[in-house]
Amino acid sequence: MVARYGSRVGSVPARWASAGLTYDRPGATADDALPAGYNHLDVEAAIGRGPAAFERAVEGLLTWRMHRGAGLRLVAASAERAEAGVVVVLRAGPGPLSLPVPCRVVYTVDDPDRRGFGYGSLPGHPVRGEEAFLVHLDRHGRVHFRLRAFSRPATWVTRLGGPITTLAQQLAYDRYLASAHKLTQVHRT
Repeated sequence: MVARYGSRVGSVPARWASAGLTYDRPGATADDALPAGYNHLDVEAAIGRGPAAFERAVEGLLTWRMHRGAGLRLVAASAERAEAGVVVVLRAGPGPLSLPVPCRVVYTVDDPDRRGFGYGSLPGHPVRGEEAFLVHLDRHGRVHFRLRAFSRPATWVTRLGGPITTLAQQLAYDRYLASAHKLTQVHRT
């Protein structure tokens, strides 16, 4: 089941709460084919095993812990959980050089064995496009994390960065995967 966004936003800076997406085709990461004219990414990896690991990964993903574990800083979110219409503002990069990463959740997936969401870029995001984060429990009990994205540079800095921008995105994707894997592990205190 895929739920697409409406207009539900709350306590984030006004410039993002009411902003429109910076790209066409919201929800396209849920489609079979990603839109032309963008860089594409579609990666999947096994990150754990069993229903409990699946639930831990889903909970961490939907509460922004996966993003924080990947090194992003949560600045504001209009809700504690990723739901259609929620606006989240993250920051990427070191200290004063960090960049705002404002996004709106454009759809959610809430099936018994597959959960996650897709979010799209808002004005001020370094790229224009959408990312989808999905956790899937297969019939053999393996937990998979899938990341689908399409993007292109949105600012002169990311356009000028060329291959460095692409490398930075690949590093972010690798960190998402490592963070998702860590979420499946049982932490004893």
